[in-house]
Amino acid sequence: MKKLILCIHITLSFSASSFCQKLNYPFTPTVDTTDTYFGTKVKDPYRWLENDSSEQTKNWVIAENKVTMGYIAQIPFRDRIKKELTADYNYPKLFAPVKYGDWYYFFKNSGLQNQDVLFRMKNASDTTTAELFLDPNTFSNNGAVTLQEYDFSPDASIFSYLISNGGSDWREIIVKDTKTGKQLGDTIRNVKFSDASWKGNDGFYYSTYIIPEGQNKLVAESDHHTIFYHKLGTPQSQDQFIYGGDKQPHRYLFASVTEDQHYLIISASESTFGNELYVEDLTKNESPIRPIVTDLQSNQYVVDTQGDNLYISTNRNAPHYKMIRTKADNPTPENWQDLIPETNNVVELSSGGGYFFAKYMVDVKSQVFQYDMDGKKIREIKFPTAGTASGFGCFKNQSEFFYAFTSFTYPSTIYHYDIKSGKSDFYNKPGVQFNPEDYTTEQVFYTSKDGSRIPMYIVYKKGIHLNGLNPTYLYGYGGFDISETPRFSTFLMVWLRHGGIYALANIRGGGEYGEQWHFAGTQMHKQNVFDDFIAAGEYLIQKKYTSSPFLALAGGSNGGLLVGAVMTQRPDLMRVALPSVGVLDMLRYNKFTAGAGWSSDYGTAEDSLAMFQYLLAYSPLHNVKPGVQYPATYIWTADHDDRVVPGHSLKFAATLQKDNGGKNPILISIQHNAGHGTGMDTEKILNESADTYAFIWYNMGVNPFQ
Repeated sequence: MKKLILCIHITLSFSASSFCQKLNYPFTPTVDTTDTYFGTKVKDPYRWLENDSSEQTKNWVIAENKVTMGYIAQIPFRDRIKKELTADYNYPKLFAPVKYGDWYYFFKNSGLQNQDVLFRMKNASDTTTAELFLDPNTFSNNGAVTLQEYDFSPDASIFSYLISNGGSDWREIIVKDTKTGKQLGDTIRNVKFSDASWKGNDGFYYSTYIIPEGQNKLVAESDHHTIFYHKLGTPQSQDQFIYGGDKQPHRYLFASVTEDQHYLIISASESTFGNELYVEDLTKNESPIRPIVTDLQSNQYVVDTQGDNLYISTNRNAPHYKMIRTKADNPTPENWQDLIPETNNVVELSSGGGYFFAKYMVDVKSQVFQYDMDGKKIREIKFPTAGTASGFGCFKNQSEFFYAFTSFTYPSTIYHYDIKSGKSDFYNKPGVQFNPEDYTTEQVFYTSKDGSRIPMYIVYKKGIHLNGLNPTYLYGYGGFDISETPRFSTFLMVWLRHGGIYALANIRGGGEYGEQWHFAGTQMHKQNVFDDFIAAGEYLIQKKYTSSPFLALAGGSNGGLLVGAVMTQRPDLMRVALPSVGVLDMLRYNKFTAGAGWSSDYGTAEDSLAMFQYLLAYSPLHNVKPGVQYPATYIWTADHDDRVVPGHSLKFAATLQKDNGGKNPILISIQHNAGHGTGMDTEKILNESADTYAFIWYNMGVNPFQ
């Protein structure tokens, strides 16, 4: 066992004293494994940790968790944090109803249930009349089996839902009769990156990968996605091949039937940016699958149809997206007609009740307009404050829908919307005990290394002194065209209540400002993302919100890469680093599950000498330097994460523990029976949140209760 002496001089909330704590990290053997890229040899001494199903790795994981839990257990205020988190989280939660057939379906959670429960009612104005429809808490005793995607047949007489075991991306499809509640047919197994899209009441389309026998599907590379059609009442072995596989090899394929049941739409892609689009006329026998877009140079999806018209959202020659109209029998781009033009703001398009709804992102705030089917603007839908709105749309024959609005200090509130009149009425507000008037939300714009202007939200309790001594939690993502927007969380309440500052940096690589913003943080521009995040921390320090001894950096998945890269480039910037389920080995990420599909954002080490050198220069795993003092680090991963496999985090933790030249703890928590942020019961979620906050405050020398 490697021994580490941790000595922290406590000031501030603790009485001034010194104490030393001995951490015994598990012994981690090395192997003589070397890869060669363009003539350069790169060692990978912890390659064996990639095999997370081996007994050696399992034993190492147990030993690491023991060290981590022992460290957390001795933090004097950890249990008090857990108690407060639990009390805040324990309130009834009701989610926006959606009408299928004659019923309004909605999810509800009494407070601390592991999963939200699906109810239905005939009268949306009286939730007391609701009846239980599906309780996912009955799927397993430990909460590891979770409800994921779901859908209804066109007449809503049949309900299909997908379940995941242990948070895995692999799913099973179960079908039930909505009247009797009885299961129909067999369970469809081994489904991945898919839902069930119904063709009438007879059957549905779904997608999956064929994993060779004997391979571990939790780590095996996911390639050659395949679309099948399953006819209800027949065995899965008889499902009809539709598209993909070896005939049309793609990494991701999605099939959906339009609301009018007229067309099958197929989206095909190789990576996370750019998709092909195809259409098949289901009203004609042996109708061909017609190409709409085939060059992978833009993103597009079918928003709605009307007769032989297809309405498509696209960023083809429109980096912020626009709506076009085209004929289904001649749908290629040269025949497109602009309907809702591109603006200076990114737009997300949906439909309902014979109208379109355009949700614009204006400096990371929602702005929504209603349009008719000819693209004429009808009205703007107003919101109570700056924040994030969601849920715009319904079926064509409906005249209403329910949408949600939230912000950092505005609990998610549901509104009823009348499509014809444009009237929004309050429907439901959660009973969480929180006074937004006690808190301030600022949006600032700071300058990154190359002069780019970057937005950041800063949230804190009124009355805080900007003296550089405030514990600050800086979060970022910066990838895959994903936008980070204001949202309410009871977990954030605990941090804010006790004087913490929360900052969200909307860095490049995300989708906040469209295609150009995204591309500015990809491949050989990825360093911009890290520079933006570093500049966010420097801004917070410069403006006296905090200082390095009181700054924690956090991010998950691609955000875990972000934290890993920044902590190895600028270990002096922060006191605490929190990389969760991170992509940390940039030379081998594409060897596992769907990792190869991330190459549009990252590039791969096999692409070229220049790309290999660029990745090697920032790959967190390969930039841990012996003798450098790294911040107190709490790495989080899960044994069923088959998106970013746990090997990334395991190897990074082992390397940091070996090479860290300072006295700060390097801990890793490996959650059992959980996946890429999913598959955890409420107790696990509360424990992990309490552990994280305790770790941050403790390593900053702050007792939040004094």
